[in-house]
Parts: sequence; structure tokens; C-alpha cells
Amino acid sequence: MTQSHRFDLSQFIVKPGKYTPLASFDPGYTGQLKGKKHSKTTLKEDIDDLAAAQELLWASKQFSLLIIFQAMDAAGKDGTIKHVMSGINPQGCDVFSFKAPTEEERLHHFLWRPEKYLPPRGKIAIFNRSYYEEVLVVRVHPQFLATEWLPIDRRQAPLEQVWQSRYEEINEFEKRITKNGITVIKFFLNVSKEEQLKRFISRLENTDKNWKFSASDFEERKYWNQYQEAYELMVNATSTAHAPWYIVPADNKWYLRAVVADVITARIAEMDLKFPEVSAEKIKKLTNIREQLQDELKYTKGKK
Repeated sequence: MTQSHRFDLSQFIVKPGKYTPLASFDPGYTGQLKGKKHSKTTLKEDIDDLAAAQELLWASKQFSLLIIFQAMDAAGKDGTIKHVMSGINPQGCDVFSFKAPTEEERLHHFLWRPEKYLPPRGKIAIFNRSYYEEVLVVRVHPQFLATEWLPIDRRQAPLEQVWQSRYEEINEFEKRITKNGITVIKFFLNVSKEEQLKRFISRLENTDKNWKFSASDFEERKYWNQYQEAYELMVNATSTAHAPWYIVPADNKWYLRAVVADVITARIAEMDLKFPEVSAEKIKKLTNIREQLQDELKYTKGKK
């Protein structure tokens, strides 16, 4: 399978080993797309390509795909997952939403939770938020560490040492699963503070969207600058050659979805997958079955 990129995907990658300020990525960027209509055409093409790519992934059973979405509230994670994955076979894809950890999960290492949901060969797993919350929400609200039953040396360590240790553990975790055939694609949906404000107001003014708004979203917005710093430090510390971060402009949902679909399809294409070869013996059996079915069809038509 070959795939010609519809975008220059390198412009969205946080280059490993080179510190890149988050401010250097424009949330409102729309590149060469000429508006919503043009974007819908591009997205439709990518959804069709993605459906074909997923069929290959499913049939070959060689690799699997882990897609991670991280973002501020109202950046468009749910809608992106819904639209981009609309054409694929649901049997080959699972979506997991990472909420606050349970008591059982807090009694384990923070990477125990994602380990349970890693995709088997041939399948796609999507993490709507992920283990990265442990260096985002917990970094912004370090008091959460007190609920995690950490070893005494970790609880007494300087906070910066805790975050650096977690970055290293995440990198090691992703390197290990990549070696085991899991391709990791990480998206940060980069929405501006102004656009988030508009979307919050829209959810509050439209009664049909009230259910999407949580008072905690409003409270977390007060920590906007702290979250931006946490995201910047995180993507620079954990964007690696085997699992780079893609910073995707999210102020225009139509552009966001087109880019995400293009990245996923391109990354599957890089696997150079092929449908399983059928042995000569099986082809002979299938030919015999086809002939019998054709004879049955002729007989059925002759009786009418």
C-alpha cells in the first residue's frame, strides 16, 4: 500500500532532541486548504484510504496501532475520533477514555492502566486522553500525588525529579511496545484560549450542548498558562523517533480532522502491509467451492 500525503506532515512534528516552544505552532493554521468545503473533500478521501488501510492492518495481523489524543477541554477530541474513524470496521478498533484513576489503578504504577488496553495485532486502540495525564493534570495539580500511594522515596523527591522520571518511564514504555509491533501515534490538538472560550459559550447557550459542559472545565481554564507549560515540557521530553508528537491546529475542526486522518493513513502505509498469501491448495479448494455454488445458483434460477 502506498500513500501520497495531502499535507506536509513534518510541519506538525515536534522534532526529537530539539526544544520547540508550543507558541511556534499556530492553532488557527489551515495551510493549503481553501476552506471547509475543500477540507470535507480531503477528509472524505482520507477516510476512504483509512478504511482500506485498516482492512490491510486487520488482515495481515502483523502490527497494531495505538492512537493517543491529548488536548485542552473543547479542543475537539470526541468529534475528531467520531469523524475520522467513521469509515473503519468497528470490530478492528477500540476507544478508551482515561478519566480519573480508580483506587485499584492508584495502587499500581501509572503505566499499569494503559498496559491493559494495548491493541492486539491487527487492531487499532484509541486513547481519549491517556497516561500522559500523569505529567499534565498531576503536574498542574501536584496534590494528586498524595493519592497515588507512591513509595516513600518518590513522595519525598523534588517534584521536577518526579516529572523527569515519568518522562523517562513513558519513553521506555513506548520504545518497548513499538519493538513489539505497536505503532504509536500521538496527537496534541492545539486549540487557542480564544477558541476554547467561544466553544464553552456555545455549549452553554445551546441547550442541546449543555450536557457537554462541566463546571470542572471552567475551573481548569483558570490554569491555562500552567497547562500550556506542562504540554510544552511534555511534548519536548517525550517526542521520540519511534513515537513523535504531532501538534495539530485545532481552531478549525475541519482542518484538524483532515490532518489527523492523513497522518494515520500515512503511518499505516509506512508499514508496507500486504494481504495474506493464499496457498495453492487452498485456492484449489476455493475454486471447487465456487464452482459448486455457481452450479447451485444455475439450478435455483432454472426452477423459477
